[in-house]
Amino acid sequence: MSQPEEAAAPERFITVSLEKRGVSCTAKLLSDRAPITCDAVWHALPLGGDVYHAKYARNEIYALVEPFAAVEPPLENPTITPIPGDLCYFTFTGTQLATASYGYEQDAHHRGRATVVDLALFYERNNLLINGDAGWVPGIVWGAVVDGLDRMADACQDLWRAGALGETLSFRRE
Repeated sequence: MSQPEEAAAPERFITVSLEKRGVSCTAKLLSDRAPITCDAVWHALPLGGDVYHAKYARNEIYALVEPFAAVEPPLENPTITPIPGDLCYFTFTGTQLATASYGYEQDAHHRGRATVVDLALFYERNNLLINGDAGWVPGIVWGAVVDGLDRMADACQDLWRAGALGETLSFRRE
């Protein structure tokens, strides 16, 4: 007699958007590789905030949000070399982001946040998660863009050249 097969969890998809630019892409949650992180994000959606373009990691945009998980996820499915389409999750203390060179010390440190969550989208190749102040900064890869990365990459390049002021990065269920 054969064992009954365990039902596979349904695939979950989200929309990642640059609101002002009216550009979105679709990402699949990597629940098989980062189940704790995916569940935490999924149950907290929608999420988003002011968008920033990375200085150190290169081809990355991200939003800083309030912590939303009951317990911060462990470093599951880690990377220091994200590829195009990776969605990554980082946790930082307010003091880690308090250096004026980051450009958001008022947001991260002066509001008294003990912790901040960074939800990031990588849109092109040749990224390296190293920071001059802290060294290696591994992230949790919790999603992968499956549609619209080309449009989003163009919008991210525009954000890099034209500026991020007034733009919002959002994550919501499909």
